[in-house]
Amino acid sequence: MTTLRLTPPSDYRLARDVCSYGYFLLAPNRWDIHTHTLTRALLLGGKAAGVVISQPGASPTRGGGSEIVCAFDRVLNAKEQSEAALQITRMLRLDEETAAIRAFHKVDPRWKKKGRGRLFRSPTLFEDVLKTVTSCNVTWPGTIHMNRRLCEVLGVESPGGARTFPDPATIAKTSPLLLRERCRVGYRDKRIVELAAIFASGDASVAAIADAGTSDDDVHELLIGLPGVGPYAAANIMQLLGRYSRLPLDSESVRHGKTILGFRGGAKQVMQRVKRHFAPFKDQAFRSYWFEMWDHYEQIHGEAHTWDRDSTGTAFTAAKLNAAIAKLKEKAGKKTALKTAQASARKGPSTAHKETHVGPRGTQISKRAKSAGAAESGRAEVRAAAR
Repeated sequence: MTTLRLTPPSDYRLARDVCSYGYFLLAPNRWDIHTHTLTRALLLGGKAAGVVISQPGASPTRGGGSEIVCAFDRVLNAKEQSEAALQITRMLRLDEETAAIRAFHKVDPRWKKKGRGRLFRSPTLFEDVLKTVTSCNVTWPGTIHMNRRLCEVLGVESPGGARTFPDPATIAKTSPLLLRERCRVGYRDKRIVELAAIFASGDASVAAIADAGTSDDDVHELLIGLPGVGPYAAANIMQLLGRYSRLPLDSESVRHGKTILGFRGGAKQVMQRVKRHFAPFKDQAFRSYWFEMWDHYEQIHGEAHTWDRDSTGTAFTAAKLNAAIAKLKEKAGKKTALKTAQASARKGPSTAHKETHVGPRGTQISKRAKSAGAAESGRAEVRAAAR
């Protein structure tokens, strides 16, 4: 059996940086909440190889920079080892250096203490595109189910029993009807086959999308031209490519805008306000937006490295999130009322009321401090009632 050892950036922490984006909950990925390891299968030279990825020198909350150990369930030849290293580096974003994360923290220092900055993605662009397409116009449990079925029905099995995500060539020759009936992809069936055919053919547009030298505007235009890819999907694929200037706005953006940022109005109005709210972060806008939302998810479900794919992973539905948010607001309201009563008892009724606002994470700041810290907080516009 082959074991690869990869040297990550000095600040890299596996549990934090894998459990940073929802795709770590989608098959064939499986995060083990007990051993803090990531297991999946990779397709190498047309053959499946299962791998368990660990970082022995780090815990979910401490350490970082120690080597990444990748233990495979079969022997890999030299070419397969090189391909495996490339895929794992992409998936874990090991090529995103510490300096890039520090630059992000200068723009948005809220995430410096926890070291957040990297976002988990797939070993290949094709898998990222399909995971994005299967996350549109569907509940998150539906996305989990589609990705599991794609692996079970069309994936290649490794010696250890793990199944790969299907490659473009396999899906390109699969009938849309099979995808619809056995993988439960619904209306996406034909579009998924068309997408796979484009990737399998080596179309020049795919290379241009993956090329770091292509401008953001051109990448966005090329993505919009792909079957099944609209504005939301294009913006999301762009962040998976490390292009963070655009926000993939959807119903979750509206929920965040209303419940956390305190925005009012219809869905379109709230989306526009969310977009303007994060505009000061410029080419880091998505990361600031995402980690703010991820932080809120962790308030509801606990730290992401404790989320199991088959239990916590299925809890991200509109009804369950709304219920959890209501409980948090009720709890916060009780705490606020208690603090107000205690303050009144101590200071008496003559104490002047000081106007306060709430920053992006609900931190109360004075009006003067709000003006001085506008660039750092992303022009926080929300009121205390949002929390």
